[in-house]
Amino acid sequence: MIAIIDYGMGNLHSVSKAVERLGVEAVVTSDEERIMAASGAILPGVGAFGDAMEHLRESKLDGAVVRYAETGKPLLGICLGMQLLFTRSEEHGSHEGLNLLPGEVIRFSGGYKVPHMGWNRLQFRQPSPLLDGVEEGHVYFVHSYHVKPEQPSDLLATTDYYQQVTAIVGRDNIYGMQFHPEKSGSIGMKLLSNFTALCK
Repeated sequence: MIAIIDYGMGNLHSVSKAVERLGVEAVVTSDEERIMAASGAILPGVGAFGDAMEHLRESKLDGAVVRYAETGKPLLGICLGMQLLFTRSEEHGSHEGLNLLPGEVIRFSGGYKVPHMGWNRLQFRQPSPLLDGVEEGHVYFVHSYHVKPEQPSDLLATTDYYQQVTAIVGRDNIYGMQFHPEKSGSIGMKLLSNFTALCK
């Protein structure tokens, strides 16, 4: 069973339906006991980093996510959920994240359109079980801030948007996707399927 963590800021329905289409049981929950009992957990997110961390703290789910990661069971952050896994963000001020992975979330800067919105091609940087059988095709992004991981070894895939942009991260049992796999067609579903396979 996959727990989809509900802290009030995420496209919970579309993520849960995507997991269920894979034939995997999913539960949307804010209950720490149910989260800890799950074989895998997904932290979705839509909106601003600081607001999301405030919601997590108010619901006492910030500690729950960290404790879940410490169990060694697979954890996946999606979009803003991936950014929350990192140390801090500069979105509307400076905000501390969950610090499960070292790195910063910074704004796109330059004379190009922000937010980065639309279909962009993945470029794999190193092998991972998450990427098994996945092609370097296009997935769907919507974001104005992007992650700069401290450790190159945490970078599994990038995309190009006037610069190299972090698309997928992973270390041990912790994974993140900057794009929306549930809106990214067959490639997104294959990535989700690979994640759920790690949860068995």
